[in-house]
Amino acid sequence: MVGMLAAIAIPNFAKARATAQMNHCINNLRQIEAAKQQWALEHQKKETDTPTQSDITSYLKNNQWPVCLAGGSYSINAGSEATACSFPGHQLENRPGWPER
Repeated sequence: MVGMLAAIAIPNFAKARATAQMNHCINNLRQIEAAKQQWALEHQKKETDTPTQSDITSYLKNNQWPVCLAGGSYSINAGSEATACSFPGHQLENRPGWPER
């Protein structure tokens, strides 16, 4: 009986954990995108410009670079491209456009 319950519960827990990690990562990507756009507005940057991590960290919560809980790493990319996570499936679906000056 216990073995059957474990066989049912463990895959569900693993799936819930993976979903929570993905949602956390997507939220991090949104925060990085917002920081990137704020940096662009304040420094009058073009959508071909790419900020560095140190350029935008001050626009993030607690001035700390976010971490993907699944072990992925973030690529900031140019303004015309979405910030990306190296972990498969962790990506922004809809991202705001580049700010106009």
